[in-house]
Amino acid sequence: MNALTRQQYSFVLQCLCEGNSVASTTRITGTAKNTILSLLERAGVACAEFMDANHVNLPCQYIELDEIWSFVGHKGKGTTNGDKLQHDPQDGDVWTWKCVCADTKLIVSHHVGGRTSDNANAFCRNFAHRFTDIPQISTDGLSSYALAIGFAFGSQDVDYGKVVKHYKSIGKGFEIFTGATRKRMFGEPDMSRVSTSFVERSNLTLRMQNRRFARRTNAHSKILDNHRYMLALGFMHYNYCRKHMTLKKTPAMAAGVSDHIWTIGEIVDVMQAREERIRAAEFEEAFAMLETA
Repeated sequence: MNALTRQQYSFVLQCLCEGNSVASTTRITGTAKNTILSLLERAGVACAEFMDANHVNLPCQYIELDEIWSFVGHKGKGTTNGDKLQHDPQDGDVWTWKCVCADTKLIVSHHVGGRTSDNANAFCRNFAHRFTDIPQISTDGLSSYALAIGFAFGSQDVDYGKVVKHYKSIGKGFEIFTGATRKRMFGEPDMSRVSTSFVERSNLTLRMQNRRFARRTNAHSKILDNHRYMLALGFMHYNYCRKHMTLKKTPAMAAGVSDHIWTIGEIVDVMQAREERIRAAEFEEAFAMLETA
């Protein structure tokens, strides 16, 4: 099999980041489906590791947390137990937990899993150590956040408030939004900054840019791992490659973790550099075993 060039890699990843499905990317680029899926896995793992290593010592003062719904394989809602037995146990409703800096718009961290307390704990532990100072936290009314934030930050003083939204039933299963109230949970949060507006706007961008998150689509993820790879790639592209209209620079530049607007080719470089490190480590390990023998 002939390896793709850096330009071809960049073209494929650009199509995926701009909201094209794998099938449409195949038609646009002329690249085989299995090659695209393999590239998606390589790029997704590299992007996840890069952001995990570099999103530290962040100057964020206000962060907002939220979770956005999608599905893998089939929608979990309305599916009978008999139908579920015919699918992979990982199929069904999937939630993407996001931590967004209100000032820099950086997606600090994300977690993919169910809407459970265990996933809330794992999500909060992932971002708790990433800031120079403890930021003020805002969430929606999900009850799992209170314990998760308490466990993640321990005895440290954390200012946390939540936004509780109110709805009114209008019959036939429909509800309308009637208002929201802010509630202090921990510490002494600035109640005027308790909001989830920025993370919810980030959710809208995700739904517009990623076909897998469209509410009615046949381009949904069929495999959970591919869903995770696409999210990592998409968040890397959003943080480092896309200039924010309000900031006039990328979120990564605003947060101080980058000094320029990245190109897709630089994401390819991150992927290839990771693979070079792995090959070098494997060679050294094999050479050491040979010397020992």
